[in-house]
Amino acid sequence: MNDRPSASELLAAVERFLEETAVPGLDGPARFHARVAANVVRIVARELATEDLHLAREWDGLAALLGDDAEPPAARAGLREAIAARNEELVRRIRAGSADTGPWRTALLEHLARVVADKLDVAQPPRLAQEGTS
Repeated sequence: MNDRPSASELLAAVERFLEETAVPGLDGPARFHARVAANVVRIVARELATEDLHLAREWDGLAALLGDDAEPPAARAGLREAIAARNEELVRRIRAGSADTGPWRTALLEHLARVVADKLDVAQPPRLAQEGTS
């Protein structure tokens, strides 16, 4: 772990520079691109802040659906790979017709809605707030 400033503090400083200095001083496409850059910085900051929670929720949801109670990998990269493998198994079961009807289908839809909401929470939090789901 690095000392201060933290990654989130550095991202906040870049966002402030873009919004308060760069955007007001630019016109046309450069102004648009500076706003896009500021939005990218906000998305990265939200992802850094929520990734561990979102990965843990996805792992737990997949574990319940697949009936696999293995411990999640400790390293984030390993966890991402393991979740991708579990999602491939989930797709295999869906293609085999396991999600066509019944309680597993209901649990699957709830899991997918939660995972998509987590992803939208990172990419577009105002959208979720407007819909009252955040």
